[in-house]
Amino acid sequence: MQRPEELLRLLPLIDWVGLACFIAAWAGYAIFARRRSHTRPSFLASSNRVRWRWMRQSTYREVRVLDGVVVQLQSSTASFFASTTILIIGALVAVLGATERASDLVRDLPFVARTSALVFDLKVVVLAAIFIYAFFRFTWSIRLYGVGVLLVAASPESDAVIDDAQRDAFADRAGRVMGLAAESFNDGLRAYYMSFAAVAWFISPWAMLATVAMVIGVLYRREFRSDVLHMLDGA
Repeated sequence: MQRPEELLRLLPLIDWVGLACFIAAWAGYAIFARRRSHTRPSFLASSNRVRWRWMRQSTYREVRVLDGVVVQLQSSTASFFASTTILIIGALVAVLGATERASDLVRDLPFVARTSALVFDLKVVVLAAIFIYAFFRFTWSIRLYGVGVLLVAASPESDAVIDDAQRDAFADRAGRVMGLAAESFNDGLRAYYMSFAAVAWFISPWAMLATVAMVIGVLYRREFRSDVLHMLDGA
């Protein structure tokens, strides 16, 4: 069994630094985005306000077929990504089964760092771990949308004798579930974005660090400075 110091020597220091920066940037941005949304409009927070109004409006509709269709469409998007993620994971597992041929093929590409088969396997495992995480987030989003359908079906009737406070309470509960489903889906998409940085690691750790910075910049712009955010915020 290899000792910890032997495991550390599998990769050069810059690779360990790149991997640590990758994990820290991913986790750090997730925490930053969650806290930032409390003080600045974000794509998720603004769309959650629309979801709350949607759930409240559904209590006034006699027929809620439209609401069910909308939830199903959102769930089908998560299902598509979950199915795609399974295929990607299967492909990465197949690569692990043919490490020598795959690593030789990658080494023949220009600008790609020359590494051992063991290091190549480690990079593939990291990439597979990213998509496994994405799969769990997508499938949990599907489950939450299923709960959302139940809440829509159990919402108060349009002619029910209830006050606005009760309608607001239902909208809060149902809108929160829909928001959690969207948040889980967003986490899965974020994993897809970060996987590009992991792919850049096959080129070099410097390419990985540069791609991490680029991906974080793209995520921030789309979540806090996109054109659609301004339209949602004014809706």
